[in-house]
Amino acid sequence: MFRRRESVPFSFVAEADRFRSNVTPPPRARASVSELAGRTLVGLTLLAGFAGALLFGIPALDTDTGSSHGQTSEASQHR
Repeated sequence: MFRRRESVPFSFVAEADRFRSNVTPPPRARASVSELAGRTLVGLTLLAGFAGALLFGIPALDTDTGSSHGQTSEASQHR
């Protein structure tokens, strides 16, 4: 495909990778005590949920099949 080799008509497009602003953004507002407490409670709630899921999930993933063969139901014993 034919490409024309012309200079860029706008200098700011050609210098976009070198552009630096002289305007500094305003400083970030500090989080209040209630916001920090809320974030902490949410984090602890998530952590407790993961820990609970792990506690209840590990026994369900247990592959010990030896003990399940020894168990019989009451209905099968009364025959």
